[in-house]
Amino acid sequence: MHEVRPKKFLGQHFLKDHNIAKKIVGALSDATENETVFEIGPGTGVLTKYLAQQENRNLVLVEIDRESIAYLKKHYATNQIKIIEGDFLKLNLTDITEDDISIIGNFPYNISSQIFFRIIDQRNQVKEVVCMIQKEVADRICSPHGNKIYGILSVLIGAYYDTAMLFKVSPGVFIPPPKVDSAVIRLTRKPNSILDCDEVLFKKIVKQGFQNRRKTLRNALKPILLPIDLTADSIFDKRAEQLSVDEFINLTKKIQGWKT
Repeated sequence: MHEVRPKKFLGQHFLKDHNIAKKIVGALSDATENETVFEIGPGTGVLTKYLAQQENRNLVLVEIDRESIAYLKKHYATNQIKIIEGDFLKLNLTDITEDDISIIGNFPYNISSQIFFRIIDQRNQVKEVVCMIQKEVADRICSPHGNKIYGILSVLIGAYYDTAMLFKVSPGVFIPPPKVDSAVIRLTRKPNSILDCDEVLFKKIVKQGFQNRRKTLRNALKPILLPIDLTADSIFDKRAEQLSVDEFINLTKKIQGWKT
């Protein structure tokens, strides 16, 4: 019997299947000496239990729920495990460690996209992510270009990380069961986490393009006020979902060249 009640407003669905928990933890790359792993939203510690059994890992548990914090302190308070009561979305990783880290967790579905944007912002430290999220979001992140579910997250995550769909998880292994299927994915940081373009402009173009995804880029990017001779380029005949990450980078460079 759990000592923590799942809270709907926090998007909590506690995993109860320990075989799946082992599989998720096993999807992390082999640990290096004294590697730090951040677990987001550990809840009742079903992943923590197996992470704590691995050698060479220092764990940082980030949890916002006070009931879960009390449970984790009771069951997992050791020298190798640091427990932080707080919101990952407001956390600066460099305040805790300056080393590269891995992130793992059963992400709350209601803020999973925000968590990914925060990871992108701190990509210089986050080398790997293994997480369980809503399958619909997982499909979107791992989607190739040219697909209708390909979107902002697909491009922004794909610019900095290689993505892999690992396995699907059914609702029945959670307390309470969610109304959707889940999936576990892995993000592995690319060797070069700096793009060959203005990264602020890149993000602006991606977001603007997908906000009007049914329009050609010529029309979708009108708020950026591009000159007619630039938008005559054939790339502006395409819609955002038709562009690969590299094509978005090249488009950014074209626009960047005009702006300078």
